[in-house]
Amino acid sequence: MKNLKYLGIALIIFGAVFAMLYFIKTNSKPLVEYDIQSPKIQSIKKKTVITGKVIPEDEVEIKPQISGIIELLYVDEGDLVTNGDLLAKVKVVPDEQALNTAKGRLSNTLILFENAKIEFKRNQSLFEKEIISKQQFENAKLSYDQAEQNLKNARSDLQIIKLGSAGGSTIANTNIRATVAGTILEIPIKEGDQVIESNTFNAGTTIATVADLKKMIFEGKVDEADVEKLVIGMPLTVNLGAIQDKDFDAKLNFIAPKGNEEQGTVQFKIEGDVYLDDSVFIRAGYSANASLVLENKDSVMGISEALLQFDKITNNPYVEVKNDKGKFERKNIELGISDGINVEILSGLSLEDEIKVWNKTEPVKIGEEDESENK
Repeated sequence: MKNLKYLGIALIIFGAVFAMLYFIKTNSKPLVEYDIQSPKIQSIKKKTVITGKVIPEDEVEIKPQISGIIELLYVDEGDLVTNGDLLAKVKVVPDEQALNTAKGRLSNTLILFENAKIEFKRNQSLFEKEIISKQQFENAKLSYDQAEQNLKNARSDLQIIKLGSAGGSTIANTNIRATVAGTILEIPIKEGDQVIESNTFNAGTTIATVADLKKMIFEGKVDEADVEKLVIGMPLTVNLGAIQDKDFDAKLNFIAPKGNEEQGTVQFKIEGDVYLDDSVFIRAGYSANASLVLENKDSVMGISEALLQFDKITNNPYVEVKNDKGKFERKNIELGISDGINVEILSGLSLEDEIKVWNKTEPVKIGEEDESENK
């Protein structure tokens, strides 16, 4: 009986130990395993992407040389025109004050002309009778000629004010023609609109905007931190939001000497000539991104940026390197340029170092595998 008691106690202890070992085996955390990477010799290009748009190299605004009302429009937006093509007709509306002034001047010059005419005929008769000298007669003729010319000028001025030209046309209009070849980008007016002539004191009303869409430039803005790294003539790669899977070569041709503050940062305008081909049609104002290489280094030691860690206090970079005992230890490093994926290592590592990759993997616990199979 006593032996049976001891046997029962032994079985209970054995069962407890077995249950404990099974629990530990199935629920304890396994060791964490890490992949490793070593530095390698590579080329690293530091790039920047500039947001902007593509616009024509030159846009010419066509403006009238006389004020009036748009009588006829001969073109639409998108039409191709050549130099000298007729775009619109302007009907002149005389200014009342200028018209009255011109009429008054004509009346005065007509009176002076009639007086000069009478005086000339009288002196001509006296000269023929040898009563006055030749000099007196020539003075009278000169006054008559001047009065006649003033009369012609007054009539011409009145004609221009009334009709827009001195040609005597019965229809008061003037022709507006293209001054360059290209595409009509915009016609901001319509038939019946009043327009103002372009002169020294007034910019005038724009009849149409014309540009050559075969000559396009990229226009964007770059941050002050990068502007000093730019050099005229640097190559650009331009891609357009409206045209997928196609890049266009370009060349930097302008860097603004003055920046403008926008949302707390200073931005500098840049421009670049875009080299187009005939396979695509580029519209003015397409949004675009231009990438350019700010710095390029060949045959340098580099690692993936994903391997980097940063000290919480100093923010200095470091990596964890496997030592001779198979454990990982911290190594401070000095960084060079980065392309956003790989970064140059200036000091702190060698090509033989094995760096911890932060891809922690854990084996499946016993029991979890069976549960996953039953799902």
